[in-house]
Amino acid sequence: MVDAGAPGALARCAGDRGDAGADPSPGRRALASRRRHHRPHAGRDRHDPPARFPDRPGLGPGQRRRRVIISASYRTDLPAYHGRWFLERLAAGDVAVPNPYSGTPSLVSLHPSRVSGYVFWTRDPQPFLEALAVVRGQGVPFVVQMSLTGYPGLLEPRRIGLGPALRVMAEIRRLYGPRALVWRYDPVLITSETPPAFHRQQFARLAHAVARQGLADEVVVSWFHPYRKAQVRLNHLARSGGFSWRDPDETEKRALLGDMAAEATALGLRFSVCAQAAMDVPGSQAATCIDAQRLSDLGGRLIAAKPKPQRPGCGCAEARDIGAYDTCHRGCVMCYATRGVGRSG
Repeated sequence: MVDAGAPGALARCAGDRGDAGADPSPGRRALASRRRHHRPHAGRDRHDPPARFPDRPGLGPGQRRRRVIISASYRTDLPAYHGRWFLERLAAGDVAVPNPYSGTPSLVSLHPSRVSGYVFWTRDPQPFLEALAVVRGQGVPFVVQMSLTGYPGLLEPRRIGLGPALRVMAEIRRLYGPRALVWRYDPVLITSETPPAFHRQQFARLAHAVARQGLADEVVVSWFHPYRKAQVRLNHLARSGGFSWRDPDETEKRALLGDMAAEATALGLRFSVCAQAAMDVPGSQAATCIDAQRLSDLGGRLIAAKPKPQRPGCGCAEARDIGAYDTCHRGCVMCYATRGVGRSG
């Protein structure tokens, strides 16, 4: 998953380009006016729309009409917490996505004729199984990028347990095949609770479980990137939680990834490193998290999408992200998508 916490990184997120700074059309001005008057629902549960996600404003003049890959979402755990909102937007046929800087929404069509595929990012896809079935019913291919690290509750307070995680992965494989899910072991964070020995043991344990059941054919890893915003949050939570963390040097990082790559490849798992070119250890390759070829394989047709890397070493294809920052309730200490220093949620 692309880290978007650095200054200027929000503008690099797919779907943010070209929206800020332009003189809005009458349709755009109407969208902005409607968003200013939007009020969030008074009593939300985990499936209700986030307060920063606007209601449907209707199609405005000048909306682009080309097929795109939809990313949902590396700004929030949309499948775990906002599934009902997604189904509502899917039924409506479009979604207004707020620009992270200005807040001005831009319309993104979710009509099947305008969507070439979906990439869903989550730590718990169980609440989203109904939505996956609806997307499949529309004939649109999708990939689930599922993060599973088994970190202690101090770091991931609302984590899904290993048993439930493996069961929902098995269900996705049964329904949609092994290409529909990519396992992510990320971010790799060295703390007093998760030293290098923890990662070697935990990664091996999870890799054996995934490979033994054929739940995925690829694992994507990435090191925690200490963007300033993420560091402030992590330092605060480390002090209050009574743990410490550090950013290892490149030699130590490569040694750990090398051991993980050897473990994965021995089990028949493709080992990919997300947007960290300096970590190209033997047995690894650069990750393509938004993968037009995988979507093509799943959809049985060619999905053409030009490369649009988010940072050096990124192999992603162009996509539009429909999430919003500061709407995830998971509370992970290493979160880059939550601005506050307190636990999200």
